[in-house]
Amino acid sequence: MSRKLLLSLVCLLTSLSSASLWADAVIDDDLLQSPDRTPAFVERDVYRHPAETLDFFGVKPNMTVVEIWPGGGWYTEILAPYLEGGKLYAAHFAKDSGIKYFDKSRLFFEEKIKADTELYQALTMAEFSPKMNTLSVPDGRADAVLTFRNVHNWLRSINEAEAFALFYKALKPGGVLGVVEHRAKPDTSWESMKQSGYMTEAYVIALAEKAGFVLDARSEINANPKDSADHPKGVWTLPPTLRLQEKDREKYLAIGESDRMTLRFKKPALTTTQSVGQ
Repeated sequence: MSRKLLLSLVCLLTSLSSASLWADAVIDDDLLQSPDRTPAFVERDVYRHPAETLDFFGVKPNMTVVEIWPGGGWYTEILAPYLEGGKLYAAHFAKDSGIKYFDKSRLFFEEKIKADTELYQALTMAEFSPKMNTLSVPDGRADAVLTFRNVHNWLRSINEAEAFALFYKALKPGGVLGVVEHRAKPDTSWESMKQSGYMTEAYVIALAEKAGFVLDARSEINANPKDSADHPKGVWTLPPTLRLQEKDREKYLAIGESDRMTLRFKKPALTTTQSVGQ
């Protein structure tokens, strides 16, 4: 086979694969209003805009998706049934981490999955620990890695750079990293970000770019102009945590959940020459 014909074939196969993965698909109301979803989770849709967010990230039913630190499974309840022709890796806290909150959260999540194996048949448990430099999913196989309101946690443990490097390693060339994070005002100091849980867009973008990602698009889907990002107990002052409990409760309920950045990054695709060379 001539090199010219081989190059043409590679381009054609790449085009067909891309068209298959990125074919139009939307998350419908039936899934969002499913009785399989936790009622308290459904109430958060007004702040978290799951259908619009996943559409912005380009998530399709036949993709391989990695959800980072799914917690109690808020997004998992949507992603697992949606990825009917794909695969979902739930990259939870490391098992037997020795951290009480981590271990309790993971155990709750595992029991939830076991209670409805049919709903979660697309799901495979995995582990993510930037501290241990671990993301237990196959390298270079994921179409998308998604993280929701997590980046501030890695800042507090000073492992955020390792986290993004692991995401890059897990993705296919051309794959998407979707990030939703509490948004600080520009030029907020590192110390203030660490204490408040709010991150500047510039800081998050710099972390991703350092790992090799390219910023593909931003969205205001999860913006909240009512949020000043300046509260006594940081982002945890607002719902759903409401760390001040009854103090000024109505005030913070009226603000709602935090103002959030929604960023889509891409792992650069291989060039045609690189593809043929491999």
